[in-house]
Amino acid sequence: MSVDVTRRIVLLRHAKAEWSADSDHERPLADRGRTDAPVAGRWLAGAGITPDLTVCSTAVRTRETWKLAVSELPQRPRTVYDERVYEASLGELIAVLNETSDEVRDLLLVGHNPGVHALADALAGEADGDLLPRMNRSGFPTAAMAVVTFNGSWKSVEHGVGRLVAFWAPHAA
Repeated sequence: MSVDVTRRIVLLRHAKAEWSADSDHERPLADRGRTDAPVAGRWLAGAGITPDLTVCSTAVRTRETWKLAVSELPQRPRTVYDERVYEASLGELIAVLNETSDEVRDLLLVGHNPGVHALADALAGEADGDLLPRMNRSGFPTAAMAVVTFNGSWKSVEHGVGRLVAFWAPHAA
């Protein structure tokens, strides 16, 4: 596949999780999260987005979010569970994207804040309409998604390379 094709990065923050005094990594989804995650999947399906690859944090809440969301898609993409996405910094998330094969056109990353929000903000050198200020005002709530497009190889993903073309949250006004 040519590296000059338009690629799409979908960033999905996990759905609402339970609070726990135990391990943060093992926190499951709350009732609202179990309701919102399939709604996020329906939004993806309705937008015609079926990723070629999903990279998901190994945390329980991200795995549960993806399991519920992907059940709403017409086909299940290849999914990789990557422990580096859990508590990842902006630089670590960009490194994960840079390792993606150029055979992948559409990639979905299921992760956590503040990393997911920081990545969407950093990649979006441009944005359609008021999407960037709307995304930044929202604080990137649970089960929200940002869609960023860019041209080139995954190895070229860096700050400002993309265009924010969609921002969605399940409880947006």
